[in-house]
Amino acid sequence: MTYSISIILAFAGAAVAEIAGCFAFWAWLRQGKSILWLAPGIASLILFAYLLTLVPSDHAGRAYAAYGGIYIVASLVWLWLAEGQAPDRWDLTGGAVALVAAAIILLGPRGA
Repeated sequence: MTYSISIILAFAGAAVAEIAGCFAFWAWLRQGKSILWLAPGIASLILFAYLLTLVPSDHAGRAYAAYGGIYIVASLVWLWLAEGQAPDRWDLTGGAVALVAAAIILLGPRGA
């Protein structure tokens, strides 16, 4: 597995885990679902935090900043697939900008 594929898999897994975990709280507090939704939600958030530690970066803040772009795009996919609302052109444009920003942060050359 190449370096870039492992980053993509870690970020993608983290995004799904974070969104699912947060959605469990949303469903409980905003949609009146059972408090039992919180158990898998908490487990999912723990998995999210673990997956971010797999991103090869010397600084957590840089990994988190780059992850932000991936999270934005994953949230738009969630909007579409889980909530049935297709992203509009502004959502897609913002997602593209976020991915470019994430790539710049994560892959930019670092000086000594």
